[in-house]
Amino acid sequence: MPTILKPGEVKAKYGPLFCCGFYTLVDEDNGIAQIIEVCSSRGPAEWDIVNRRRTGGIIKDINLDGQTLIMNVEIGERALNFGPVSADLGGQGVSSLKVEGDRVRTVWKGLAGASVGVGACIPQCPDVIETVYPDGFKMGGAHAASVEIVTPKMVRLVIGIDDTDTKEKGATWVVGMKLGKSCPYGKFIEHKIVQLNPDVPSKTTNCCSTAISFAAVEEDVPKIIEYAVDFVREESYSEDAVIAVYKGLKIPEQLSDFGWSAKTVLYDHETVMKLAEENGVQIISVTGMGGAIGAVAAIGCFDMDVRAAGIPSDFE
Repeated sequence: MPTILKPGEVKAKYGPLFCCGFYTLVDEDNGIAQIIEVCSSRGPAEWDIVNRRRTGGIIKDINLDGQTLIMNVEIGERALNFGPVSADLGGQGVSSLKVEGDRVRTVWKGLAGASVGVGACIPQCPDVIETVYPDGFKMGGAHAASVEIVTPKMVRLVIGIDDTDTKEKGATWVVGMKLGKSCPYGKFIEHKIVQLNPDVPSKTTNCCSTAISFAAVEEDVPKIIEYAVDFVREESYSEDAVIAVYKGLKIPEQLSDFGWSAKTVLYDHETVMKLAEENGVQIISVTGMGGAIGAVAAIGCFDMDVRAAGIPSDFE
């Protein structure tokens, strides 16, 4: 009969290990999910990336940001392919992700030393609900291990912000960073400074907007939005502050195209309001509406990596 252990029980059984954060974000409309794993050291995360890429499974791509491992995966199930090299190098992978109400169940397999990561390290992270171990479970050495890790179902919430400053004082990117770090709801994940068209007549200095993202359970989404509105209102020096809100792991192509073109094109508010409505973006006036274009553009640029911080000529 399978054994089900909570994180504290795993830690008591195997001793303290190294996973500092473990969040499972899902986007059921697009059939995709993202698994974010925060490691205590970069080395194990690099090793995990190589081994998980090797096995395939449901992984679409996997990257490292500092000591945070970010896996984009499919919702569903795919066989793992450890290959003939696994006998010498070990291996690790995720073969299944299923949404079960407000929970997510992932199936992990590991060989040799890699089995410790999925059998004891991730399962003792406080963000995990429980881990299911099969009869006769063994890990480490020459053993192969398989476990089911159950986590809360979370979504990604992206909040774009613009026009909180004036020519004399304030900085929108600072407001965004402070908001992310102070919010008592969800898990603050990313912060982006988004360079927009420097020829905008109404700009303060650099014409930058900002955006932040959270991993959150559904019930915390309205709490984060309410907190963001109150926080930006309190921190804003401008009468044009706006936030824009988008929920999901995949930024619509029309929205990302707009974000990129907003670095060189001047848009009117009517165009942006229509674009937001068509692409699931909620625009909220905090102290006014002047920042709507920049706030929506920040969401459009959110997944562009370093390109978000520049203009097209920087990458020619």
